Amino acid sequence: MKRPEGFDERPAAPAAPAEAEHAPRERRVPRMPRLSVRRGAADTREARPDTDAPAAADETVAPDVPTTSALRASHPVADVAPAQDGARRPRGGATAGEGDQLAGVTDVIDLHRPSSPPHPDTDAPDAPIGSKVRAAETAREARAARKRRRLLERTEVRRFTRRSRHRRAVGITAASVVLVLGVSILVAVFSPLMALRTIEIKGTSRVDDTQLRQALSDQMGTPLARLDFDAIKKDIAGFPLIESYVTEEEPPHTLVVTVTERTPVVAVKSGDAFQLVDPAGIVVQSSPTQPETMPVADIGRTQLGSSVFRTMTEVVLALPSAVRSQVSGVAASTADDVTLTMKDGSRVVWGSPDDSDAKAALLDALVKDHATRDPGTAVEYDVSAPDNGIIRAQS
Repeated sequence: MKRPEGFDERPAAPAAPAEAEHAPRERRVPRMPRLSVRRGAADTREARPDTDAPAAADETVAPDVPTTSALRASHPVADVAPAQDGARRPRGGATAGEGDQLAGVTDVIDLHRPSSPPHPDTDAPDAPIGSKVRAAETAREARAARKRRRLLERTEVRRFTRRSRHRRAVGITAASVVLVLGVSILVAVFSPLMALRTIEIKGTSRVDDTQLRQALSDQMGTPLARLDFDAIKKDIAGFPLIESYVTEEEPPHTLVVTVTERTPVVAVKSGDAFQLVDPAGIVVQSSPTQPETMPVADIGRTQLGSSVFRTMTEVVLALPSAVRSQVSGVAASTADDVTLTMKDGSRVVWGSPDDSDAKAALLDALVKDHATRDPGTAVEYDVSAPDNGIIRAQS
């Protein structure tokens, strides 16, 4: 056999002792590609100890070949490439006794094989077709089911909490109303924003507005809700011509007083003048002459404001305006004996104030009937019985 140049011829190595056969099997580490070392026939048969001891002086080693320890640390064990003589190196490496059969084999590390085990989900060769699509559809259906479940749970929670939410809303509304009312009351009662600053007087013709406003001026500056209406009543009572009054608050600063003045009904002769008196017996004003549209009351010994005087004024007020303008006087000795005197001299027997409206209508019909038959003749009208009116000649 022809030797390559650069190698020294050396005698064959002595046979390994018998103990080497029973030595522990050593795992061979695969080598990097293109970094194999070609050894001669005599060297391959020599059992090399798996150590990092330096090579013999006459042995030439490739300068870039990594050591066994370095290969074991950096690469896992891989399949061994087929040898030149057709033999295959086992995965676990060869023992010392098998060195003769593995002579001349070149170890190659397959760098295209993954160093980690394949992923069972992605790299499995037996994965069924369409499994990823089915998995995506399943995940999408699961998300939709979770969404529907959340909606159903929310609906159930709302249904079971509807009553409590209604009670809470009612409570909040009631509390808000009470709070607003409380604030409004506090502002109206204690705040100067609602203080009285203006007094308006309405319905006066005989009463002096300035005097009435001055009499009520002690209420100025008082909040409208705290006005003293008893004091207002006393102040207005000082004006006898006021029959009644009505007060009205107009926020924020105005008090409106609407008065009803006394209306004279009859005139009472007092000396050379005539006093115009209302039904309550209050003298409204004085007149030097007898009013044409107002009868003169003959009170005799009766005083103003008595029951007899009130009866006479009540009968006068019950007369129609057309008949009242023809009455010149009224007299009564008792409350059941009222008589009227007409301007043409006729006399009316009225009697008691009962059924005054019916008596007034009957008297109006009798006067019109007498005016059509015998005008200008003084007669006596008896309407004391409203169901049976009588016209008789005066005695």
